[in-house]
Amino acid sequence: MPGTTPKAVNSVVRHLLATLLAGSMAFAPLSGAFAQAHDHTMTAQTSSDTAAPAAAPASADAPAVSYHNATIFTLRTGIAEGRMVYIGVGGDIEGKVNPTLMVHEGELVQINLINGEGAEHDIVLDQYAARSAIVVGKNASSTFSFLANKVGEFAYFCSIAGHRAAGMEGLIQVMPGPRSDMDSDMTDIVRDPADLPAPIGQRAPQVVRVDLETVELKGRLDDGTSYVYWTFNRKVPGPMLRARVGDTIEVHIKNAADSVMMHSVDFHAATGPGGGADFTQLAPGEEAVVTFKALKAGIFVYHCATPSVAHHIASGMYGMIVVEPEGGLPQVDREFYVMQGELYTVEPFGTKGEMEMDYDKLISERPEYFLFNGSVGALTKAHPLYANAGETVRIFFGVGGPNYTSSFHVIGEIFDHVYDMGSVTSPPLTGVQTVSVPPGGATMVDFKIDRAGHYVLVDHALSRAERGLAGYLIVDGPREDDIMHSGPAKQ
Repeated sequence: MPGTTPKAVNSVVRHLLATLLAGSMAFAPLSGAFAQAHDHTMTAQTSSDTAAPAAAPASADAPAVSYHNATIFTLRTGIAEGRMVYIGVGGDIEGKVNPTLMVHEGELVQINLINGEGAEHDIVLDQYAARSAIVVGKNASSTFSFLANKVGEFAYFCSIAGHRAAGMEGLIQVMPGPRSDMDSDMTDIVRDPADLPAPIGQRAPQVVRVDLETVELKGRLDDGTSYVYWTFNRKVPGPMLRARVGDTIEVHIKNAADSVMMHSVDFHAATGPGGGADFTQLAPGEEAVVTFKALKAGIFVYHCATPSVAHHIASGMYGMIVVEPEGGLPQVDREFYVMQGELYTVEPFGTKGEMEMDYDKLISERPEYFLFNGSVGALTKAHPLYANAGETVRIFFGVGGPNYTSSFHVIGEIFDHVYDMGSVTSPPLTGVQTVSVPPGGATMVDFKIDRAGHYVLVDHALSRAERGLAGYLIVDGPREDDIMHSGPAKQ
């Protein structure tokens, strides 16, 4: 597993911590079983109506930990300077011998141990009663986690006889207070999931104007990490567009004058050459108009279709267009817009500074990042989803990709209705746990929230959570113990 510094927590660890903080179980370190991350400008009559984002709930008993991502470090055992040591892997500790691991009070810390040479090793933090499993074979691995609730310097070391004295010892520094935001100067490219146009409902077909601008800009990828994104309307994903079947879609697209690249747009909702891309290949500063008829209702992806198409998509150039059937979609209380993508960088996941695209990784399908709405922490720290208990929620979910299928899942919820493959004219599936969405594909899921709490959006290929892929749905209201509670069943 590649090494990382502060990154998204996997669901198992986070559920363990949430339970711990609720006081319902004693802490136990993870075992070796885990060894082995509005700009919308679509209008009908150039309207700017949008669904208003919900205010953040102020639930007094909501566990604050759900707003935090894990701080993850990877250490590999090895020999350096004639000693047995731990060697840092990835991020700021890459190649460092017995690196000092710096965290902040209140953070959930995950440490990954990789056996680098085949001798017997472990890692112990006796001040936290936390430890890894013992790893014996070369490349054998273990992970464990703990809550950094004590400030100070604490040793980590190998407990195998003689190994600590032989050099296998380092420090964890727990600093007081939360980690400060060092990225205030970075542009937020994340599309707020509540930023989407209002439902169309019942109306006659009409001409709908869409305004898109392709913009290249440096944005925040992660804490201390940036990337030059290629975008539609300065956000990832591009604006969610909305029409009804039978509408005529008139797309005005401009490539910003300060762009370096040519750009275009391909609508999966369109019938015609390149989905519109044949008419919209634009050099910097150029503009074009393309018009198409919305012949089929459904949930569709759009993306840039300028070679290398995979490069343009991976850099953020994808979005979604919803073509409603005649009469509109079933009503719900709240709607959200989420898309998944990958990023292929030269530098490993967790490295600080400005990242660059790695074409070899791109064509070999070896991403460093998996992302919801463009960045690590996009739907956890930056723009969580908010709702209230008793409401019905709809998520329009799509995969820009360019390469990986998503197994979309909301931990703690069951989808009441799934409009498989984005079909809104077929009967929906009911009672679904996880839905597969291919790259360039989309779906729509509806569910009623029966109990307040913190729910987690994931791709159930859960290793991707440690590469940035997690989101929060924070629900305020009654806890409804009859649905779930800590402890035995009530008689």
